[in-house]
Amino acid sequence: MKYRYIGNSGLRVSPICMGTMSFGSWSDEAESFRILDTAYERGINFYDTAEVYPVPPRKETVGITETIFGKWIKTRDRDSLIIATKVAGAASGWFVPPVRSGMTAIDRHHIERAVEGSLKRLGIDYIDLYQVHWPDTVVPIEESMAALDRLVESGKVRYLGTSNENAYGLTKANTVAHYEGLARFQSIQNNFSLLHRRFLDELATVCRREKISLLPYSPIGGGVLSGKYNSDNIPGNSRFGEYLQMDNPRQRAMADRFVNPGTLQSTARYLEIARDAGMSPVTLATAWSMNFDFVASTIIGARTADQLEESLAALDVTLSDEIMKACDDVHKQFPYPMG
Repeated sequence: MKYRYIGNSGLRVSPICMGTMSFGSWSDEAESFRILDTAYERGINFYDTAEVYPVPPRKETVGITETIFGKWIKTRDRDSLIIATKVAGAASGWFVPPVRSGMTAIDRHHIERAVEGSLKRLGIDYIDLYQVHWPDTVVPIEESMAALDRLVESGKVRYLGTSNENAYGLTKANTVAHYEGLARFQSIQNNFSLLHRRFLDELATVCRREKISLLPYSPIGGGVLSGKYNSDNIPGNSRFGEYLQMDNPRQRAMADRFVNPGTLQSTARYLEIARDAGMSPVTLATAWSMNFDFVASTIIGARTADQLEESLAALDVTLSDEIMKACDDVHKQFPYPMG
């Protein structure tokens, strides 16, 4: 395994990270253990979770993912694992999180409550990478960074990261950290895939200049790049098939964003590229996301252990210049199919 460093931290991680957002919803505890065992045996040392998981977030299930993952951690050598989790962002953000009565904020109180809860559910005494799940646009970033820095100083957290952030927010946070002598964000976890390349517009420059690592999530576009939605009917047991059946407008809007004429036409072309290259479209999409110098580790997910094979196959794939160009040509025809 060729490990990569996250930012300028001491965290050396496998180029694929095992995501856990299905644990406790689409994957029961036994299947979650099989997924984790399969990843670990393949050499994956990096695992990502969050206090609001599993997905879709519900009050009655929140925290179950960390609890399941915590049970599995006890079966392994803690020092062999790089464990990442997240504090829910502000309730004024993109949705109201089902934790702490929906009154969340990235301030000292909520950060300390969240980290103590995660440590208890995970059954560990420190977290390797603690991330802000999405930004807080109300609490001053100086207060947020100072509260996060206290976690590092206390030894409860080794390094910090952020998620779903823009170029200004990431730059502002780390500028404050620099001038105040605080721990900075070493990573950013954003949506990045063949269908969603907006990270390349500005954030890639920030990451390269400031030595911050991207941890891409949804490398297969929420499953769209597998090709399973390129049929007459959306599979009922699929993520977006389920979302479209929900009354929650946020879930339906997300399904429409990922599954639309533009993403399906793009995917049809990527399926052809993968076929001509003699690989699974999931392998192609995962390998593509790993192919950038600012990426430390690509986060994959699965409902079953059997689904991991095609994603993990990307560890042994190096995409040729011809394949990368073919992918870029599709992007030129369908620049931003997800908006």
